[in-house]
Amino acid sequence: MAKVLLATLYTADPVLLAANRLGPDRLILFIDKEPNNEQKKSLKLIKDSIGRVVDVKEVKTDVYDIVNVAKKSVEIIDMQPKDDYIFINITSGRKTKALGLLFAAYARHERIKKIAYNPEEDKTSVIYLPKLSFKLTESQKKILEILDKKENLNFAELAEKVEISRAMLYRNIDELRDLDLINTENGFKLTDAGRIAVL
Repeated sequence: MAKVLLATLYTADPVLLAANRLGPDRLILFIDKEPNNEQKKSLKLIKDSIGRVVDVKEVKTDVYDIVNVAKKSVEIIDMQPKDDYIFINITSGRKTKALGLLFAAYARHERIKKIAYNPEEDKTSVIYLPKLSFKLTESQKKILEILDKKENLNFAELAEKVEISRAMLYRNIDELRDLDLINTENGFKLTDAGRIAVL
C-alpha cells in the first residue's frame, strides 16, 4: 500500500508542508496547461528537494474549467491501485483548480482518506474538510448518464430510456433540479455540477 498525495500547485510551501507531514510515496501535482514562472519555480523546487525520495508527477489542466479539472482528477484517482491511500490537498493553486480537485474527491469519496487545506494565516495548521458525496440513487445516476450522452430529450424519451415509471421520473427530475444537477428550462440538460456528478 502506497500513500498518494494529490495537490494543486502554485507556490511550493503548502505542498512541501503537506508532503513533509504525510510522507507520500507518490506526489501528483495539478498545474496550469501553460504554467507561469511561479508554478515552474515551485515545481522545480519540489522536484529538487523531495523528488529524490518521492515519485513526483505533474498533471496539466485548464485553469478555469472546473469540470475539466474534476474529470482529469477523477481519471488520476481511478488510475491509482485500489489499496493505495489517497490524500488530497487543495491549499496551493488557483481556486478553480482546487475546487475541481475537491469535486473529484466528492465524486470518488470512497477512495479518499483525507482532504486537507492549510490556512495562509497559520502555515503550520491543517483543516480537514468533510468527505462529501453526491449520494445519488441508481435511477438518478442513470438519468444523468443518459443526459450526459444525449441532452435535449423530451420527458417521454427520457422515461423510456431510464425504464422507470413517469411518477418516479418526475420525482427524480425534481430532486436533480433542486440539487442543481440538471436544468429543465428548455428540455433536460446537465449543469456543470451534473457533469461532475456523473464522473
